Amino acid sequence: MTTVMLSVTDLSIGWSEGNALIEGATFEVRAGEIFGILGRSASGKSTMLRTLIGLEPPLAGSIEVCGRPPDHEHAGPPPFGVMFQQGALFGALTVGQNVALPLERWTRLPPDAVEAIVRAKLRLVELEAAYAQPPSTLSGGMRKRAAIARALALEPPLIFLDEPSSGLDPITSAEIDRLIATLAHVLGLTVVIVTHELGSITTIVDRCVLLDKESRSILAAGVPRELTHHPHPRVRNFFTRSAEAA
Repeated sequence: MTTVMLSVTDLSIGWSEGNALIEGATFEVRAGEIFGILGRSASGKSTMLRTLIGLEPPLAGSIEVCGRPPDHEHAGPPPFGVMFQQGALFGALTVGQNVALPLERWTRLPPDAVEAIVRAKLRLVELEAAYAQPPSTLSGGMRKRAAIARALALEPPLIFLDEPSSGLDPITSAEIDRLIATLAHVLGLTVVIVTHELGSITTIVDRCVLLDKESRSILAAGVPRELTHHPHPRVRNFFTRSAEAA
């Protein structure tokens, strides 16, 4: 039986009743897969992510992450890591100090053990040489690698990535995609990726849901390559980059 890492049932998200971005969303993320939350700009992707990790309250419905609600009232660390859009690294800290933050917050490991773990995580994302550098010295792709390392610091079974390859040149974007796929395979991770980048979607995403602003719903769900032939024109247009009238 396949383990369900994320379960979403009849979820409505947004700012207030009657002003929902998405209503009645239901989907599951299975262990070991790379799952995409997709949609055009302003479709509710980032709000969905923030709701799934407990930063925004849902308007209705339920969420279970690794078998528990995504709240912050539990004594232990969250069962997931997060890479926020643009990395969200603290500029006053070095790269190593940024990656160390979850370990310092949730463990009592001695400093030498924390440093060893941080260096190991940076090595995983091919960024160990930047250990002592401030984030301001890093390129966009390097900042995203550092943020992924921080998301992996506590060795969670599940990570959420918000637009990990957006804003990058095509080669760097492809390198980030390959890194995500490799980490998922080598570490046995489950990955939930929020993106609108078609290259990432068709290359590394196993299954996905497509959020739709007009219908305020999940307009389609399934394997990305199969959705290019979906009967709904807005779905078909998204996966084929078509601008024809929907």
